[in-house]
Amino acid sequence: MSAPSLPPLKQVRHGLRRTTETLATELALARPGNDMPAWTAVEWQLATAAAVAHGISPLLCRFSTWQHPAWRQFLVEQRRHVALRHERIASLLARIHEGAQVIGIPLVALKGAALHALGLYAPGDRPMADVDLLVEDRHADATAALLVSLGYTEAFAQWKHRVFKPQGGRSVTTLGEHSDTPINIELHTRVHERLPIDTVDITAQVWPGNAQPGLNAYPGMGALMAHLLLHAAGNLCGRSLRLIHLNDIALLATRMRHEDWAVLWAAPTPWWAYPPLRLVARYYRDAVPAPVLARLRADCPVVLRTTMRTRRITDVSCSNLWLHALPGVEWSRTPGEAVRLLAQRLRPTKEAIEERADMVRTQVWLQGQDWVTQRHRRRLLTWLTHPIPRMDTLYVVRKALEHVAA
Repeated sequence: MSAPSLPPLKQVRHGLRRTTETLATELALARPGNDMPAWTAVEWQLATAAAVAHGISPLLCRFSTWQHPAWRQFLVEQRRHVALRHERIASLLARIHEGAQVIGIPLVALKGAALHALGLYAPGDRPMADVDLLVEDRHADATAALLVSLGYTEAFAQWKHRVFKPQGGRSVTTLGEHSDTPINIELHTRVHERLPIDTVDITAQVWPGNAQPGLNAYPGMGALMAHLLLHAAGNLCGRSLRLIHLNDIALLATRMRHEDWAVLWAAPTPWWAYPPLRLVARYYRDAVPAPVLARLRADCPVVLRTTMRTRRITDVSCSNLWLHALPGVEWSRTPGEAVRLLAQRLRPTKEAIEERADMVRTQVWLQGQDWVTQRHRRRLLTWLTHPIPRMDTLYVVRKALEHVAA
């Protein structure tokens, strides 16, 4: 059977925006019984793509009662796969914990693992693409050796982390989550993001003062929130934010006390925290305390906070179909940083070229795409003549169309 044809890109763009915003509202309300949208057949397919891209299919299975047969079946299947995968991840974390205890190395289980440990999600609620671990730099190589002993091999390294993949693991190219998808491990020695050029580092806030050999929790909910916000800021800057990121922040925010929020100001001014929290507040109306949002707004640079007045999830995520020539420029805090960002786009650094090559080699959604392997100058010229769609978005849209056709 031949692959179904892709609808016109303008139709895809409009459909993704419409369905993503509806899904965002449905997820934030978190209650059954809302009216089922009057979508076309293509829009239901695009909604499936959006739910996958934003990591929210399992949660929608719990909270959405829209009685569209294919939609319900897909959500139920996604939740089943995520629950099975959660069991595998829990088993892997237990093995890592035991191994780290034996060799006397403290680690911190980051983000998704920490949210599950706090009980914010039940097994099957939240997909985890990989396991994120934080280790002190002096123990990084010993931890890498531990991961190798557990059946992993180092795939590549970049400025942010080292990536380990299961030996002999094979990618699963189905739509959405699958229980058999290999569980990758990202090993971090720093918790930091480039926004967009200069680096914000909050490792000192995230590392527990009394860390013991094995897996450790964050020092507190404030430290976890700081990490979630910085991670979301990095994705916002790169226009790769996901609805699951907003949901993580909203759930944790409802558990936090005043003193937990104060951790955000324990280091240099958290100028980067307002944009993701502003988006959370747009959809989750009562999640963020107004005084916290007001204080963070005052810390945020004027251009950035002005930009965030009208931003919605579709503007800063893969639901925005077109690639941007200069993503994150509004995050530049000085004219000089904006100029440096432009210079790097015109002439990428050696590190950026190597990182792109690693992505092309390891990411399934980039395989066989002529655009990503073209010379940089040719890509720039193409940008000047017509809009270029995001390859990650088109990949999941095509998978959604194939899934329905099958």
